Amino acid sequence: MKEQLTECNAAILAGQENFLDHGIEEDFAQSDTKLLERDVEEAKVTFQNKMLALQRIQIMDALRNKLKKDDEDSSLILEAMKRIVLLSRAIIGCQQKVHQKEQQLINMKRKRLSLKKHGGQKLQQINTMVKRQKEKKASVNVAETERMLDKLESEKQKTAIVQHMFQNIIIGSKVNWAEDPSLKAVVLLLEKNDCLQ
Repeated sequence: MKEQLTECNAAILAGQENFLDHGIEEDFAQSDTKLLERDVEEAKVTFQNKMLALQRIQIMDALRNKLKKDDEDSSLILEAMKRIVLLSRAIIGCQQKVHQKEQQLINMKRKRLSLKKHGGQKLQQINTMVKRQKEKKASVNVAETERMLDKLESEKQKTAIVQHMFQNIIIGSKVNWAEDPSLKAVVLLLEKNDCLQ
């Protein structure tokens, strides 16, 4: 890629490329440059990681050599290493506890979500049951109302028959009902009720 970039730069300087090819080559060169920069960054990171690993190995080797001497410094180093090991174990134990607590939290969230979903389903079932009961009650009320209206109509018809019988009795008796105020009130009431039907 470096060679291609060099060739492109040389061609541009020499003026051998036309204007359109120049734009395409420039885009190609920019993309190649970005790729090269990314490769360089990756190489730097890899180099730094290898340097850190090498330094750790060198430190460990120096510590081993120092511990072999068995002097006061080596005993201090040994005590520090024991303390580091204890702290590392404590850290690992804490990390395991944190992991367990996170798992418990995840399980609780799952359970809560499950309960929430189950509660939603139950609420929907309750709403459906209430709606059905209302519909059933409404249909029962409609049937009850229709039955009562039929009964009322039947009673009206019976009342009309009784009223006609009274009218016929009064007229058939050839009594002058217009002169008797109580009979007049009854006949007029019967006719008024007859007109209302």
